Amino acid sequence: MPSDNCFGPVWSPDGSKLAFSIMADKDWQLGLVNADGSGFHFVKNGTLKSDAFGAPEWARDGKSIFCHDLDNIYQIDLDGNVLKKWELAKILTDASMNGGDRLSISPDGKVLLMDVDCGSEHERRNWDGPQPAIEKFDVAGEKAVRVTGKDDFVWEPFWLSNDEFLCIMQKEKENEASIYRMSLDGKNAKLLVKHARTPSASAP
Repeated sequence: MPSDNCFGPVWSPDGSKLAFSIMADKDWQLGLVNADGSGFHFVKNGTLKSDAFGAPEWARDGKSIFCHDLDNIYQIDLDGNVLKKWELAKILTDASMNGGDRLSISPDGKVLLMDVDCGSEHERRNWDGPQPAIEKFDVAGEKAVRVTGKDDFVWEPFWLSNDEFLCIMQKEKENEASIYRMSLDGKNAKLLVKHARTPSASAP
């Protein structure tokens, strides 16, 4: 590979490939490589900003990838061609995304869970920045609704089943976040790992 500055690897559903961010030509780009280290190539599209390939998330069929920039969510094929595009300004109300926000596709491939930064003021002691929340986006219906509660500080969703997901949550008066299991209605949060981050699990 042309760089040793890489991060955020994500396995394809069949475990044959990795998608990841790689620094090359003084910019972050999206790379693909086979599980044995062979077949590396960049996924590029000259009409898109380089940061459009951030936070890659494989579609369930392994033939395309969801990713986002600050303005849009994209579904691209493995050659970089845009299959679908959704403008964040049209699907989010009083929320936005930043470069580190995560996408997670449901086991049936119909719903994306997404990190968002809430636009409303919600001050909390020992917290710097906007309130993080999780929204679910119906890919076919092109509609997003908030999952987590108005007072919850939750981020980094990762699907477990069609009804539950892993996430990071930091409660009031806590100085560190922990990993929780939560139902899709945003309720029944169960603490799994205290003071931990970056949850993931075997593919559901």
